[in-house]
Amino acid sequence: MSIESIKPYLNFIHPLMMWGLLALTLYAFYLGMKWRKTRLSEGDAKKELLKGRFNIRHHQIGSLLLALMIIGSIGGMAVTYINNGKLFFGPHLLVGLGMTGIIATSTAMVPFMQKGNDTARYTHIALNGALVGLFGWQAVTGVQIVQRILADF
Repeated sequence: MSIESIKPYLNFIHPLMMWGLLALTLYAFYLGMKWRKTRLSEGDAKKELLKGRFNIRHHQIGSLLLALMIIGSIGGMAVTYINNGKLFFGPHLLVGLGMTGIIATSTAMVPFMQKGNDTARYTHIALNGALVGLFGWQAVTGVQIVQRILADF
């Protein structure tokens, strides 16, 4: 099997991966909100919430998201270049690169948050809120790109 025989199908790896990552991002958001609720609660309610280990799960999913988003972004650009000999400079590429920077910056806040820095915590929350919004927009523009690819298929 040559690269030429699989080139058309490479176009679908990035979108499928990113849709999965969007779902994983929403799950990480849910875990983060549950951890916040746990941190702010008291007494028996806190004891019950601690059993969910939301902090550990949020941290693990966040680490996975960071790695997979970077790999997915690089992979999307690589496949575009393999199939077209160039990257298409436009909003989808620029926002994707911005999202990669946002998730890296958000993750960089974690050591400061672990030391109780509220500015880092609010920065982390704001960056991730922006990330979710941009991810939704990327999903729409990505579907439009896939539709153009399918039309040429």
